[in-house]
Amino acid sequence: MSSDVAQKDWYSVLGACPTDGMQALKQSYQRLALLYHPDRQGPDVSPAEAQHRLQRFLEVDLAWKTLSDPLAKRQYDLQRRASELNQSWPVECRMDLDEMTWDQDSELYTYGCRCGGQFCVGKEEVEQQEEEQGAIVCCDTCSLSIEVGRPT
Repeated sequence: MSSDVAQKDWYSVLGACPTDGMQALKQSYQRLALLYHPDRQGPDVSPAEAQHRLQRFLEVDLAWKTLSDPLAKRQYDLQRRASELNQSWPVECRMDLDEMTWDQDSELYTYGCRCGGQFCVGKEEVEQQEEEQGAIVCCDTCSLSIEVGRPT
C-alpha cells in the first residue's frame, strides 16, 4: 500500500463518518459511484472534467473496496487510530540523535529510560520525519516516550 493511499481518509472520500454502519457506507458509495461513473458522463463534459470525475470515481471505488471488506476495514481503522495517537502523543522529553548512543550491532540509536528500559530508534525513522517534528519513540519497558529529532 503506497503512503499516499495509506494516508487517505476513506471515510471523507465517501462523505461518511467512522461511526457509520455498513449500510450508510454502502449508500454513500452508491450515490457517489453513480455521480462520477465514466459511463454516466454527458457529451458536454470537457476532457479535463471527465478526467477529474474518473479520478474521483476511482478514489470512491478504492474507498469502498477498503471499507466494505471487514478485514481491510479493521486494518485501516487500526492504522488510522495509530496515526491519530502519534499526532498527539505526550512526550517525556525531546532530544537529538547525537544525544543517544549508536549501537553498531543492532544499527539502532539507544537511550536509557529512568525505569531501566531503553528507547530505541533507527536512523531512517528519524530521517523520514518532517524537520519540525521528530520521531516519537516509546520505552521498551514502561509507557514513557520521547521525541527524537535530527541533530542541528
